[in-house]
Amino acid sequence: MSPHPSTEVYDAIVVGSGANGGVAAKELSERGLKVLVLEAGRTPDASELGNQARDMAKRVYNLAIAKRQSYQSMHPGYWKANPDLFIDEKDNPYTTPPDQPFYWIRGRQVGGKSLTWGGITLRLSDYEFKAASRDGHEQDWPITYQDLAPYYSKLEKFFQVRGSQEGLAQLPDGDYQPTLPLTPAEEHLKQIVESKWSDRRLIPSRGFGLHRRTPEQPWPAYSSLGSSLKAAIATGNVTLRSDAMVSHVIFDPDTHRARGVGYIDRNTNQAYEAFGRTVVLCASTIESVRILLHSTEKYQTAGLTNPSGMLGRFLMDHVSTSTFFLLPKIKQTKTFDLSGCDSFFIPCFCNLESQQEKFLRGYGIWGGVQRFDLPHILRKVGDGSIGFLIAHGEVLPRYENRVQLSQDVVDAWGLPVPHIECAWSENEHLMLDHMHRQIDEIIKLAGGKNMQLTEMFHVPVFSEFVSRMEETMSYSAPPGYYIHEVGGARMGNSPDHSVVNAHNQIWEAPNLFVTDGACWTSSGWQSPTLTEMAITARASEFIAEEMRKGNL
Repeated sequence: MSPHPSTEVYDAIVVGSGANGGVAAKELSERGLKVLVLEAGRTPDASELGNQARDMAKRVYNLAIAKRQSYQSMHPGYWKANPDLFIDEKDNPYTTPPDQPFYWIRGRQVGGKSLTWGGITLRLSDYEFKAASRDGHEQDWPITYQDLAPYYSKLEKFFQVRGSQEGLAQLPDGDYQPTLPLTPAEEHLKQIVESKWSDRRLIPSRGFGLHRRTPEQPWPAYSSLGSSLKAAIATGNVTLRSDAMVSHVIFDPDTHRARGVGYIDRNTNQAYEAFGRTVVLCASTIESVRILLHSTEKYQTAGLTNPSGMLGRFLMDHVSTSTFFLLPKIKQTKTFDLSGCDSFFIPCFCNLESQQEKFLRGYGIWGGVQRFDLPHILRKVGDGSIGFLIAHGEVLPRYENRVQLSQDVVDAWGLPVPHIECAWSENEHLMLDHMHRQIDEIIKLAGGKNMQLTEMFHVPVFSEFVSRMEETMSYSAPPGYYIHEVGGARMGNSPDHSVVNAHNQIWEAPNLFVTDGACWTSSGWQSPTLTEMAITARASEFIAEEMRKGNL
């Protein structure tokens, strides 16, 4: 780690060290650029992973005593990972309208949310990039699938993603390592689905396998610490500075180009500045939007004027619902791994060509059977196979869904916090109704029974939290819950209707880039992380080339 005060002007300042920040640092540094990576959180140690007893004790303290992670604990991922990898909500508040809850699940540490990511890597297709041309809602992305395809391939090869070639137009194949077979119960479900619906396929999921920790590879390969950020640091061209909470972008008063960023030391509350020829925001969707909003002329000298009025608008997440079930006639004789590739997808329930359904866009179903269990003494049911189906679908971009800065609430360091307004529209409710009918029919045809976790297992100590979690998820999880939020600084062909151009440059300041989920034009239904990283890799290549030409 470098000391804070520095007069060095870096080629690029990358804000955020998670999945996207790691890729930006890797792609820029490997091309010879000097890169400063700023991370708002601390530097974790690999020993923090994999101690279930310690993690459970921390959850008891954080939830029952300190009461600092009420939203974080609503997400299932919180119960699998070290709770220290999730945000302290008292120090890091945000606001919403009373009738519009938003579950903002966050992680502030080197590696960001990549340390708690599920590791699913799905490509988007032109069904998503050009959806507006089909149904007329809002606008297309200014890029196509072919623009991202080379970067998808490069990342899949680098990460050694596992998957299978299926030839589906709505879910393009990638460059995969061989994947593992479906479980016997999943093969049963596959036969049911594909015999019932001629246009449905149940396929192995695509992504990372379960992490097997070794001294040589303590961090998971799906985390930036175990992959992209690790490779970036190995170039010798990267300076990593943790506990550096970026407040805003600094602009040159004459050129209005970005000069660097202002940030606060998380431990001392001291303010600092860092300078670079380019600034790349990879801080996560809402955090990048917060930084941009705090960089407007209302708050900063020579700040952004936001001429389109689009900054902060069109926030999206995936609309989702979860169902657990039991297949009583199929014995669960073995528990298989559950990971990004050790599961399945049914892509994609949508009106690709027909208009027989009343909702626009589409959704997919992620699932697994025989993938998890608890000791037999905790089972309330017999020896049947336990499974889950989670549908998540595209949320339409809507002007009303937005992020602003709170006018009266600040975080523990005095920075204004986001005020988030996001609600589901009629289209999402129609999609949810379809999701529930499809899931119920699949389980019924398979000979299964919908059940709650608390009906299948004795859950001592945390039964109340598990019940609340299931209640939250029962029909429709609230916005934010699925941790797939995108939008707020959307990409487009015109500065009148977007915040960044097709190369992720802020229209007003072409050496300021936004490459994480904030730049998304529409949400698609697929897990977004691989596409975010592909966009980041593409923008990084552009930055390096433009810098070589002297244009940045």
